[in-house]
Amino acid sequence: MTSGHVNAAAATNPAMEVTVELLRIVKRFGSVLANDDVTIRFRRGEIHAVIGENGAGKSTLMNVLYGLHQPDSGEIRVRDQPVSIRTSHDAIALRIGMVHQHFMLSPSLTVLENIVLGRAPGRLGIVNRAAALRSVREVGSRYGLDVPLNARVRDLSVGAMQRVEILKALYRGAQILILDEPTAVLIPAEIDQLFDILRHLAHQGCTVVFISHKLKEVLRISDRVSVMRGGRVVGEVVTAATDEQELARLMVGRDVVFRVSKDAATPGRPILRVSGLAAEDNRRLPAIRGVDFDVREGEIVGIAGVEGNGQTELAEVLTGLRPATGGSIELRETDITRASTRRRHRLGIGHIPEDRLTTGTDLESTIAENLVLNRYYRRPLSRWGVLDMSGIRAFATGLVGRFNVVAPRVDAPIKELSGGNIQKAILARVLTDEPVLLIAAQPTRGVDVGAIEYIHSEIIRLRDEGNGVLLISAELDEIIGLSDRILVMFEGAIVGEVAGAEASEHALGMLMTGATGTRSAEAEL
Repeated sequence: MTSGHVNAAAATNPAMEVTVELLRIVKRFGSVLANDDVTIRFRRGEIHAVIGENGAGKSTLMNVLYGLHQPDSGEIRVRDQPVSIRTSHDAIALRIGMVHQHFMLSPSLTVLENIVLGRAPGRLGIVNRAAALRSVREVGSRYGLDVPLNARVRDLSVGAMQRVEILKALYRGAQILILDEPTAVLIPAEIDQLFDILRHLAHQGCTVVFISHKLKEVLRISDRVSVMRGGRVVGEVVTAATDEQELARLMVGRDVVFRVSKDAATPGRPILRVSGLAAEDNRRLPAIRGVDFDVREGEIVGIAGVEGNGQTELAEVLTGLRPATGGSIELRETDITRASTRRRHRLGIGHIPEDRLTTGTDLESTIAENLVLNRYYRRPLSRWGVLDMSGIRAFATGLVGRFNVVAPRVDAPIKELSGGNIQKAILARVLTDEPVLLIAAQPTRGVDVGAIEYIHSEIIRLRDEGNGVLLISAELDEIIGLSDRILVMFEGAIVGEVAGAEASEHALGMLMTGATGTRSAEAEL
């Protein structure tokens, strides 16, 4: 069995103080039963993971605990007292804090201003900045959280933003801390830092609730795991006494294949040819510097690199969302360097964007409308410029079923879906077009193990049918498991190439940090 527990005393001592009890919680959204008689108990000094497929009800349950949803029935007890949590202010008063997957920070304010917003010391509306600094530094020192208090949030890395969110909750007195998918956008070094913080919080007596899809991380950081499926708790296990396969089986109700199975690639002619490509970021600074590569028929080319080294801009330039400042892009010998996004799509490029909320969807539109964004203007969904709404709903209903998107109805706003189900809706829209070149940026971010297995199989199917795939992912396991060739980006340039079958995390990690010429990197490759 795999052992990833942190606090053995917490994991093995059932008498340890229970700080939160969610008892027989029921929550419905229309005809959808999101939480079905759920009972979970969280203990002091323990990191308790809650896992489940997209739509299993775990985020809904945490939103009930934090006062963002009201249960239809059931009871919440905090420190053995029944409580009514009607708003997040009620939760904060009970010393419950929550760090959401999508951070709730104001980019234009400083770190200090974000932390003390609404809770700043002072009188008559005048903030005592010196007192605020002292208070925040004291909390940060107590819990081992180091953040640049005078920096603007917009200038921080994602990992630093997350530390700000945690410090903000702790500044407000949180002793029960909920983290929703906290590692979804972190690089490995930032995950290590986060886990050090969580261990320290548990050691200080905090209750940490860890919501995640990443089973390896759950095994590494948690003391106890509750598994949800179909709105119910289907199992609770001590982390030291379980493994990845058992957790996956509890999550999806069947065995899950973790190892990607694929035949050796037989690449054909180039589908995509990129030569001397250059582009700028949003600050007008160089983001891509003279990049050359190709993607051939019947192969998956992976792009590895620490996020922020040009991968995002590369995907945007290739799909027409960002202009190139130099170089050329050819799709099957057709120059598309200055082609529109729609023309690129019609020529056979499919795009899974890394930001599903701002680039991948229109949150104010319905699920059905989002599922036809790439084809609404084509027959049979429209004729002579008039949309066939019944046809659109029927088409969308078919996609929802095929891709197992958990949704109340296709005419509901897509923003009502969980993040993972939004991702599955985007995949449904893109893969249904059978693109000749798929540009997949973070395709499995925030989705569950069952969905990952399906997405990987679809990517391999596209390759095996003679199409090309450019895979951009922060998950090295995914890059190594799927890619036939791997290119590594560092500071906007490609600094190395390695065959997928010969790649290792260590070697790729060295290239990702710019160690292109060291003997150790070459030997590892």
